Amino acid sequence: MRPSVMKRSIVSATAVVGLAIGTLAGAGTSFAAAEPAVSAEAFGTLATNNLGLTYDQAKGIQRWLKGSWGYTGDIDGLLGTKSWKAIQRYLARDWGYTDPIDGIAGPDTIRALQKFLREHSQYTGPIDGIAGPGTRAAWSNWANYIG
Repeated sequence: MRPSVMKRSIVSATAVVGLAIGTLAGAGTSFAAAEPAVSAEAFGTLATNNLGLTYDQAKGIQRWLKGSWGYTGDIDGLLGTKSWKAIQRYLARDWGYTDPIDGIAGPDTIRALQKFLREHSQYTGPIDGIAGPGTRAAWSNWANYIG
């Protein structure tokens, strides 16, 4: 074999090996990047759902909850688990909420909230457990009223 052919063969083989290693390294990196950095459970208790309220409106809700419904969290304008637990306690007393007091604004919580809003905040939509535009508007109106 001539020296230039041998040189090209070695360069080609090195390039193939380099590409193979780079591809494997890249695959490992992309796989690692696909894994979540933090699990959803780690932040589950920090999740908030203001249902469209501004921070100031949510603070008004929290002040009302603190005064009457056992809310022990901060008045921070973020309706998180503690806020929703207090809301659920209120909804359980008078508005048909029968699920656990878990602080999750799920469909049953929203249904009870819609019943409340129909009576106190001109909500005219269906009692369907979906926090759509009508529910959010009525929630906002009520928050303005008590805030």
